[in-house]
Amino acid sequence: MPTQFHTRLKELRIQENLTQEKLSKILFVPRSTFASWEVGVNPPSIDSLIKIADYFDVSIDYLVGRKEVN
Repeated sequence: MPTQFHTRLKELRIQENLTQEKLSKILFVPRSTFASWEVGVNPPSIDSLIKIADYFDVSIDYLVGRKEVN
């Protein structure tokens, strides 16, 4: 089963030693919004998905689990 977005987002954030608060500020979203992405309650908008992919220098396919290796 492919990795789900929320799992991959949390993995990337932890690898970079970032808190939800810090990364939400970097992405210009409320921490509560970021937290909802990370637990899989709500998906990000396409604009936010692009910002996340750009920040971590990964593809959107990798973020959403369509690709296992970036």
